[in-house]
Amino acid sequence: MIFHPDRGCQYTSTTYARLAERLGIRLSVGRRGQCWDNALAESLFATIKGELLDQRRWPTRAAARSAIFEFIESW
Repeated sequence: MIFHPDRGCQYTSTTYARLAERLGIRLSVGRRGQCWDNALAESLFATIKGELLDQRRWPTRAAARSAIFEFIESW
């Protein structure tokens, strides 16, 4: 699992990074001042939101999750 947070001090602390590592979670936070480090993830999220999620209402979380999976796999 990769966790992509907003840039905040809580996400850059050593304690937080160690907890994520212990839980098997990879952090996608880039280096301070390097705005392009997460540009690919930000672009993907914006595309999914603009082309899929904002186009209709989702009856359940499972339906949205399935649609996101299909969107990514077919893209």
